[in-house]
Amino acid sequence: MENSEFEKYLKERYEDQINWYDKKSIWNQKMYKRFQGIVIVLSVITPVLVAMRIEKTHWLVVIVSALVAIGTTSLKTFKYQENWINYRTTCETLRKEIHFYNVGVGEYKDINNREALFVERVEALISRENTMWLTTSLRPPIGHHPF
Repeated sequence: MENSEFEKYLKERYEDQINWYDKKSIWNQKMYKRFQGIVIVLSVITPVLVAMRIEKTHWLVVIVSALVAIGTTSLKTFKYQENWINYRTTCETLRKEIHFYNVGVGEYKDINNREALFVERVEALISRENTMWLTTSLRPPIGHHPF
């Protein structure tokens, strides 16, 4: 692989993928923590509202309970935590790969075409993450039975 081709790959594919995984990881982490925080607060509020026995607040208890159910179901359906962890893992693994390449350790030690190996390994990592995403996204939530 020529040096100019490798530099182009680094700029247009490798760095682009790292940026994408980094941004998606951050976004999924924020969404997970927001939903989780809301579910926690509403879960604490529900028994307090029930215990207060204030007249004509039963509708408020029903609404808050429904919001807890919606939040919990959303966490399982959209899999923010799983995506956050998978994207962060892939991003950091990709970042590590360039260091191994630059220093010439691991699989890069004593090899003639380090650039080709780097591209193969990066593409394998991206492909693995895509497969994990499909598996995570298409898998029904735990305890869900389609029948």
